[in-house]
Amino acid sequence: MGIDSFFSGFISIVGRPNVGKSTLINTFVGKKVAAVSEKPNTTRNRILGIKNLNHAQLIFLDTPGINRAKGKLGKAMVNTAMGVLEGGDVTLVVVEADAPFGKRDRFVIQSLSKPAILVINKIDKIRKDEILSIIETSRQFEGRFSEVVPISAINADGTQGLIDTIVKYLPEGHKFFPDNMITDQPERFLASEFIREKIFNLTYKEIPYKTAVTIEEFNEIPQRGLIRILAVVRVDRKNHRGIIIGKGGEMLKEIGTLARVDIERMLGTKVFLELWVKVTERWSERENLIKEFGYGS
Repeated sequence: MGIDSFFSGFISIVGRPNVGKSTLINTFVGKKVAAVSEKPNTTRNRILGIKNLNHAQLIFLDTPGINRAKGKLGKAMVNTAMGVLEGGDVTLVVVEADAPFGKRDRFVIQSLSKPAILVINKIDKIRKDEILSIIETSRQFEGRFSEVVPISAINADGTQGLIDTIVKYLPEGHKFFPDNMITDQPERFLASEFIREKIFNLTYKEIPYKTAVTIEEFNEIPQRGLIRILAVVRVDRKNHRGIIIGKGGEMLKEIGTLARVDIERMLGTKVFLELWVKVTERWSERENLIKEFGYGS
């Protein structure tokens, strides 16, 4: 290991649903590349975020929450997560500080094929002395973890220390991506994710989980200095369509307004966002439509 050594590699971020994996990858990258919601199972695909340092390139892979999946969409999401789990140079297992090592956390830990870094997230929700207790409890998983790092992803507390720890385990190598690249996901995909995120945050019960978003048009209009996006929100029941549209179209308008802010920030230009809602019955149980809508891949 020379003084000018360069390190690079892929870091899988895994854990049960809603432990803060997407928030963590956004904090690492410094920009929003993954949808975030307090509701579980927001992430449906492998999301890649890139962190460039002078001496290293860290390529983070955010994944759907690993769970005992139900339904074909759920199974596709877990298969995606398990594939990422096997493929990284370094694995981060994320647990919540205020509810660590539950049944679903143990399922994730038991799925490990090599030692990982245990990330205790959301330490802002507990007292400092409780962190030591969690670290002590983690010793029961002997051989499963090479390091334990407490953080608060939402406050970026401890995340620099986590980056330093990750670099210790990366192989020497070359840059996989250019310095100005923060994700490999196309802009169309990110736009659909931001729209779906707003649906997760604004609707309730099963509505978000039975919703898909596809981008039908994504056109630059130079003479008007904007990008026009036509997105279709797909639901599997007629009554869900009415809920997403809302009384007088107010819910759909709010979804579009909030999503447009994120999309404009990502693209660095004005956006005209048009949303339509269509019913595609039982799409989340039809493998061909799950793939067509871009989920679980």
